Amino acid sequence: MRPIDLTDFADKFAANDDPWRTYSDRDEAVKRAAILHALGPGPLGRVLELGSGNGSNSRAMAARSLRLHATEGTPEGTALTARAIVDWPRARAIRLALPARLPQREYDAIVIAELLYYLPPQAMRDVAKCVAQALRPGGRLVLAHHQVDYYDFVQHAAGIQQRFLDLTGRSWRISTMRRRRRWHVMAARSICGDRPGGQPT
Repeated sequence: MRPIDLTDFADKFAANDDPWRTYSDRDEAVKRAAILHALGPGPLGRVLELGSGNGSNSRAMAARSLRLHATEGTPEGTALTARAIVDWPRARAIRLALPARLPQREYDAIVIAELLYYLPPQAMRDVAKCVAQALRPGGRLVLAHHQVDYYDFVQHAAGIQQRFLDLTGRSWRISTMRRRRRWHVMAARSICGDRPGGQPT
């Protein structure tokens, strides 16, 4: 087997609106609740989601965000995300194949779930730098990923969230929201005045 790429993801979404049962699986519902808990009660300001998939998390976040940019690399996933958030006019589904310039210069919160181990190391480094620049000082970064490897991963899952944080070049206050044998949800609060490439705030 080889690592999955965007074409493979597109094929999965074209064949099945919910190939990983993110809407119906109980464990996925528990993970989604942990992500929402990590974001806080809201109302949230400007929220960015990277790798929205079919929009199952996007819909939950849109309900408590003043503005949501839910980005997805495939046209099929972007269309599914748009369908999921159609009832929230201040939420947008945006096609964005990473690494790439982010839709807006600054966000109050950024959510990355089930994405990082599908990125090659250099691409993950580039995304980390973009996230570090776009998250406002004091903002919140939510990471939710498996801790065990699957056959289609590009990188090993163990420790990937900490590796990503290290690549940002920022300092973080980290809290574990929920940890199960297979996955881990963490919230990382950026320390004010610690934005790479910029002036202290």
